[in-house]
Amino acid sequence: MVVTGFDMSQVQRFSLGRGIVSYYTAPFRHMTRNQRPAQMKKVLLLVDVQNVYYTTRQAYQRHLNYNKLWAKTTENREVVKAIAYAIDRGDPKQQEFQNILRAIGFEVKLKPFIQRADGSAKGDWDVGITIDAMEYAADVDTVVLVSGDGDFDVLVKKLSGDKGKWVEVYGVPELTSVTLMQAASQYIPIDAELLMA
Repeated sequence: MVVTGFDMSQVQRFSLGRGIVSYYTAPFRHMTRNQRPAQMKKVLLLVDVQNVYYTTRQAYQRHLNYNKLWAKTTENREVVKAIAYAIDRGDPKQQEFQNILRAIGFEVKLKPFIQRADGSAKGDWDVGITIDAMEYAADVDTVVLVSGDGDFDVLVKKLSGDKGKWVEVYGVPELTSVTLMQAASQYIPIDAELLMA
């Protein structure tokens, strides 16, 4: 299924806002000038919801605005697949949030809630995200990974190197792995422009 946008009537209470203008572009030597992202049209969007929740809360005491994220990452692109990986706590607020993600255009994949001794939640989506990235990579030009988890640096290197994909990583600057930033074709910080008011 190809998603080309989302129905604004389903998400009227959220504004799209402006996109991020600051970013870091890493060397992407194996591509020619006419293969750069401006010409690429098909995108795979993968969001590590738990990582984003905890890093934006820790750094900004705010939450990611998924409508702004969608607008920024899908502008002038055809969405082949967009997946949000989350934890199923079974509570109504989480279910409402998951329904909002679906209304925006995400497929929501859930794992059972496991609480750690420190109160944080364990999601274990690293393997699932990696499998989906490798499965859908052949169908896209660009892979967008929204996570600061350094465990993904090997995946990002594989996608950009062996698979020849342009890989954008979105993460909270001070809480994103340096090796993940360096592995990305482009690192875009999650800052105030992508947060809820």
